[in-house]
Amino acid sequence: MTETAHNELDDSFHVFDTTLRDGAQREGINLTVADKLAIARHLDDFGVGFIEGGWPGANPRDTEFFARARQEIDFRHAQLVAFGATRRAGATAEEDPQVRALLESGAPVITLVAKSHDRHVELALRTTLDENLAMIRDTVAHLRSQGRRVFVDCEHFFDGYRAAPEYAKTVVRTAAQAGADVVILCDTNGGMLPAQIHAVVSTVLADTGARLGIHAQDDTGCAVANTLAAVDAGATHVQCTANGYGERVGNANLFPVVAALELKYGKQVLPEGRLREMTRISHAIAEVVNLTPSTHQPYVGVSAFAHKAGLHASAIKVDPDLYQHIDPEQVGNTMRMLVSDMAGRASVELKGKELGVDLGGDRELVGRVVERVKERELKGYTYEAADASFELLLRAEVHGGKPLRYFEVESWRAIVEDRPDGSHANEATVKLWAKGERIVATAEGNGPVHALDRALRVGLEKIYPPLATFELVDYKVRILEGKHGTESTTRVLISTTDGSGEWSTVGVADNVIAASWQALEDAYTFGLLRAGVEPAR
Repeated sequence: MTETAHNELDDSFHVFDTTLRDGAQREGINLTVADKLAIARHLDDFGVGFIEGGWPGANPRDTEFFARARQEIDFRHAQLVAFGATRRAGATAEEDPQVRALLESGAPVITLVAKSHDRHVELALRTTLDENLAMIRDTVAHLRSQGRRVFVDCEHFFDGYRAAPEYAKTVVRTAAQAGADVVILCDTNGGMLPAQIHAVVSTVLADTGARLGIHAQDDTGCAVANTLAAVDAGATHVQCTANGYGERVGNANLFPVVAALELKYGKQVLPEGRLREMTRISHAIAEVVNLTPSTHQPYVGVSAFAHKAGLHASAIKVDPDLYQHIDPEQVGNTMRMLVSDMAGRASVELKGKELGVDLGGDRELVGRVVERVKERELKGYTYEAADASFELLLRAEVHGGKPLRYFEVESWRAIVEDRPDGSHANEATVKLWAKGERIVATAEGNGPVHALDRALRVGLEKIYPPLATFELVDYKVRILEGKHGTESTTRVLISTTDGSGEWSTVGVADNVIAASWQALEDAYTFGLLRAGVEPAR
């Protein structure tokens, strides 16, 4: 870390991220060293004060991460933190190989995990309560003598405090007196509630005088609330993970904690202007760990400022603050209007404005769009997740009910051939008219929908070159209620990209191939419209 960045840090309040260590324990996350380096860069860009990189010496991957991070990342805002345990019982800190690995990591800050629950000391460490205190004291003092800043995580603190409060407080005092800058009270099992957290933190702060932090797991769904309750009680160090990743159900989510501190508490805990990067950082980290971003995550989810009810839309048209607790732009997000059978005129007008379609205050036109949406949704269509299909519907109504066309479909067919060796062949043929030319195109694919997609490309790319950039990136099928089994109505949602943006379209029919064809038609039509190609009327 550069000296400049270190001097710019405000040490009065710590935002400490443990995505690379605790967050990586989430089921389904398996980070490579390259992944960890990428996430560390994102977190530093966001402006957190500390990034806990892992446990050097415990596994080769974390050891390699610290070696490469020192060479490859010039941290602008954060300090890198190594995580490890106190010395072993009966050993010395100087001779303990795990403590040596912490020093060899080169990290300027070290977090030590220490037992603060008397039963864990006796049953897990298999040592005495006094020896546990000596282990904490010796390791902290040794690391401090080597020029390292030390934080101490009191594992299972709240459960330990409930069982033996005086011993738990003695652990805190011992760590602080040995030179730990912050002692973190950990709700390791995640079973505490906000009022309990506040009461314990208040008491421990008053009785020990130590600087306290909070590490909350989310097993009761209260990790963010518990973290803020600890801050209310005097904690000045919060440990969180990006998007709430972590073991079992996860940890306190970094993004709502930081947003609450900045926007609700008025604490500037990030460098100036970095809060506006929050949504981008959240989604970027989700991409690295290969997990779909939570659409309903507070502040940064795509649905965090999405409005569906007509009543909401009417109020938002007057003043967005009437149904939004903050301006979405403060966290890098945007307001979205969802169009559904709940939509009223205000929803459609606002959605039109969002999409850049001027409805000109035409009440009759808006009324037609509302009725069209309700009529289509009765048949199974949904426009909440298919903005592109809705925009095509909206533009058609603006032009007197005439849909935008780049090609006319004469017919299409898809054939699936089941062969004796168990393999399958998928072939599609499309017959089209485009710019006065009749086109017959055939293609194979790894499924009937893929074959139809390829046949469309074969037939149209020479006439419409922008199609070469289109790529289907997601395909979802849902069987709708109302019929049974294979007789049911099918809804298909398709997401398409041109490399610079993404759009979603919907199709509904009695069979999945016909529904898929509708969604494909809309996807190609919208993509050409987006590319600036003039449609034929």
